Amino acid sequence: MPTLSPFEWSLLLGGAAAAANLFGGLVVVWRKHWNDRVLKHFIGLGAGFMLAAAIVEMLPHSLELNPHAPELILVGYFIVHFAEHILAPHFHFGEETHHEAMLDPAASFSALVGLSIHTFFDGVSIASGLLVSVPLGVLIFLAVALHKIPEGFTVASIALASGKGPKLALLGAGLLAAATMLGALGLNGFPNAVVWALPLSTGVTLYVAASDLIPEVNHTRGHGLSFMPFAGVLLYVVAKLLLEMATGVGHS
Repeated sequence: MPTLSPFEWSLLLGGAAAAANLFGGLVVVWRKHWNDRVLKHFIGLGAGFMLAAAIVEMLPHSLELNPHAPELILVGYFIVHFAEHILAPHFHFGEETHHEAMLDPAASFSALVGLSIHTFFDGVSIASGLLVSVPLGVLIFLAVALHKIPEGFTVASIALASGKGPKLALLGAGLLAAATMLGALGLNGFPNAVVWALPLSTGVTLYVAASDLIPEVNHTRGHGLSFMPFAGVLLYVVAKLLLEMATGVGHS
């Protein structure tokens, strides 16, 4: 792999993840009619990959770094629950398919608040992984990137459906991208904080995968879609093997 500093890796991978947020918003503005099942397949694939990365990669490394990792993982989990169901109660992931919920003008603001918090932790997750090892950071990036387009799609869709124009829809996606970059680059200023940041972001990742994404897959009928989380886990295994081949060593 290229020899880059953790900051340079964070800039590169954080920027790519942020660009995916923007792309999701652009898709909504460019194409008013979108096949929801395509989005659901992305969600299912991302859910499986994220769950595998969180349990197999992030959790063991968190336990190695900090004896209080279990408590911090629990805190991270409930940070997103608080953001999505108390701080921004109008929002839940996948709301772009529930048109009656989006008629409330508060829905777009709630979506932006809820998603901004966990996109910030998306960036923190990438940066904290890179501070431990580049292969771990790359795996976390891949897990994050798979649900970045649906994030941008979600916030832009809700903005349009609640009466906002295309510019504000794209602004919402841009704010998610900015939150991702803030998380990815901000942690590099406090590298010792990785012992806290990785466990917290593990809890956030577990929540997004298991409590946000998997339920959206389960709400949609179809055997093909139901297998997408399994495909996500398989994709994680393939990605890990390729990274180990590229670096010549395992990293778990």
